[in-house]
Formats: sequence, C-alpha cells, structure tokens
Amino acid sequence: MEADIVTILIGIIGGVIITAPVLWIAGRMLVGATNAKFTDAITIVVLGSIASGVVTFLLGPSLLGSIAQLVVILALIKKYYECGWGKAFAVAIVTVVIYVIILFVLSMVGISILGGF
Repeated sequence: MEADIVTILIGIIGGVIITAPVLWIAGRMLVGATNAKFTDAITIVVLGSIASGVVTFLLGPSLLGSIAQLVVILALIKKYYECGWGKAFAVAIVTVVIYVIILFVLSMVGISILGGF
C-alpha cells in the first residue's frame, strides 16, 4: 500500500511540473488569460491524476476506463477554465501537441525524459 501512495505522489508531482505549464499555455491560447490561470492548471492536473487513479482502480486498464478518464479530464478543463466541451477538447488536443513538440525539441538536443525511447 505504501508503494502505491508513493507512486501516486510521484505521478502527481511529475504531472504538476511537466503537464501543468503546458496545459496552462494551451488554456491561455484558447480560452484567454482571465479563464486559464496557472493555479487552475495545477488543480486540473492534481485532480485529474487522482481521478484517473480511481477510474483505473474501478474499471481497470480498459477502453471503457480510458474513455472515462478522458471525460473526467475534459470535465475538469471545462469547469476550471470556464469553457464549453468543445473548447475543453481543443485545450486537451493543443496540450498534447505542445507536449509532443517539446519532447521532439528535447530529443533533438539529446535530452530524453521518456527513459530511452
């Protein structure tokens, strides 16, 4: 049980450090600076990590579990960035695109944060 809590905490901290700034940038681009605050991005990442853990525990690593996780993340973006479902989906897509670009640039300069991939 202790290792599970440590793993969850490391995931949350890593998510806040890596994902929150990217989510914040995407949010500012699509919903504006007044609706997309950095603290909202941190809250989305923390609550999303916890909710994803709960969904995985309840539904397992399945297609249904993945869809439920996506809906939870989109609902969090919608709530905290005060936008509709379409904008929340767009923020999620732009977040992934920015994240992939950052990973590509880092790999071009010889830095890999994916453990050798």
